[in-house]
Amino acid sequence: MRGQGVIDSAAGAAGAGPGTVRRPRRPRRWPFALAVAALLAGMAAAMATTAVEQTPTIDEPVYVGTAVVYLQQHSLRYNPEHPPLGKLVIASGAAFAHPRLDPSFTGDQTALGRQVLYASGNDPWRLMLWARLPVIALTLLFGLVVLAFARDLAGPAGGLTALSLYAFSPDVIAHGSLATLDVPAAGFLLTSLWAVWRARRRPLRHLPLAGAALGAAVATKMSALPAVPVLMLLAVLSVRCAHRAGGPGPGSAPGPRGTARLLARGAGAAAAVALVAVAVVWASYLAVDPRLRWAAPGNTPVVHGLRGAAVDLLPLPEAYRDGMRIQFGFENATYGGFLFGRPYRGALWYYLPAALLVKTPLGMLALWAAGAVAAVRVPRLRPAAPYVLLPTAVLLAAAMTGSRDFGVRYAVFVPVFLAVAAGGAAVCRHRWVRVATALLVLSVAVGSLRTYPYYLPYSNEAFGGPSRTHLLLHDSNVDWGQDLGRLADRLRQRYPGEQVWLVYKGSGVPAAYGIRAADPRGVPPARVHGLLVVSDSSAARADDRLAALIRGGRPIDEVGHSITIYRRP
Repeated sequence: MRGQGVIDSAAGAAGAGPGTVRRPRRPRRWPFALAVAALLAGMAAAMATTAVEQTPTIDEPVYVGTAVVYLQQHSLRYNPEHPPLGKLVIASGAAFAHPRLDPSFTGDQTALGRQVLYASGNDPWRLMLWARLPVIALTLLFGLVVLAFARDLAGPAGGLTALSLYAFSPDVIAHGSLATLDVPAAGFLLTSLWAVWRARRRPLRHLPLAGAALGAAVATKMSALPAVPVLMLLAVLSVRCAHRAGGPGPGSAPGPRGTARLLARGAGAAAAVALVAVAVVWASYLAVDPRLRWAAPGNTPVVHGLRGAAVDLLPLPEAYRDGMRIQFGFENATYGGFLFGRPYRGALWYYLPAALLVKTPLGMLALWAAGAVAAVRVPRLRPAAPYVLLPTAVLLAAAMTGSRDFGVRYAVFVPVFLAVAAGGAAVCRHRWVRVATALLVLSVAVGSLRTYPYYLPYSNEAFGGPSRTHLLLHDSNVDWGQDLGRLADRLRQRYPGEQVWLVYKGSGVPAAYGIRAADPRGVPPARVHGLLVVSDSSAARADDRLAALIRGGRPIDEVGHSITIYRRP
């Protein structure tokens, strides 16, 4: 056989004539690698532009301020409602900006964010960019997980389809370029699901990775907790499939005893995944403070009933359990929402599906549906349906019960998970299906490029595009305080020296960007002349006084599709 290989090689090199047996050529991989590199490079450029141009969104100063406290004081006292891992990721970038903070500062976490960004001698632009860079890097790495997962299911064409949807998703780009926790949590969950899927062949190799990724998700955001029982069930399923694939062996005899042993193995594997996840959560707290010094905030709510008992029984740090109690307190409050132009109090159960309908490219919606149908109907893909569709459904159902209708960022796992499902559309061999898939991917790419660099206020063509999103939605769907710097540039370039009245919804400090403005709500309406600048989220839920001021003005300009400038005579 060795000699035959040499003969074949020589014949191939010499261009042997008819009758010579040639080895099949291995398919070239460089076009695939080039396509992957191009997609990720484009995504990186879009996120980097966003990170450079946008001022801090509402949540970012809290996370960045907490990250600085982690670095300098090793204290868990700030932002306990979110576990530390995501903020440790942010801290890994913020450290390169060498931030300063007065160690005697004792304000709350909102004041902490402003203190770090605007009152400690730090450059807010530089600090925010460094804080965002690790999240951007993670988002790109999760793109490789999307690619690998979909390629496992549907081959190279499915992998490229999935990565294209991920890389051009306006929501993933928007939130993956911010120093926030939503995309990291979703990406860690997807990594855990991929590892559990691969455990169907090699459980000992992949289940520990699944546990580590699950622990990272739970140590980033508590909203990942509903995925834990789903991952446990999928671990049992993967062990069962691995046992079947491995053929008969000890304990594999049919009958009740063999079934019981197999279930025991699956339960043991699920318990191992849970133990690894718990260890990762503990490690994230110990990384901040090895002594785990913790005193519960005075306003920590008391949680009764089954929820309280469940929190008490969790084998997690006390700081984590108090964070859960704070989150339950948030969920018991009543907030204001805005959907399809209507302000309301409370929460609508259908808010997230409706907001996703507005903010998802039409081609992406079609491919999600096609991928879901393929996962259920195509025999090759059917085993993967529980690993992709079930976690999406469970997490979305859990998110829909929340009391805060503030944006699709609470469901950013949907475009991440369903990108993998959409890759299943590439399994179909019919030419028209492949052409349709390519055209839908192209439409997503065109829509994403057209909204550049304003990804937060994106809405699809059926709802009028980014310039009309503020008429349908509010808060992090459109106006999260990100355009304060762009507003400063616009006022300086087009309206120098004019009187400015500002109603801004955000965490930024206007004066830090050179904006000199007064609040029009603090003076009689008759005194408000000149430029009235209003964040669109503030306009969406304006009280009677602000609404009257807006009606008395004429819209003359807009900034980033999130701030409107009116002129009042």
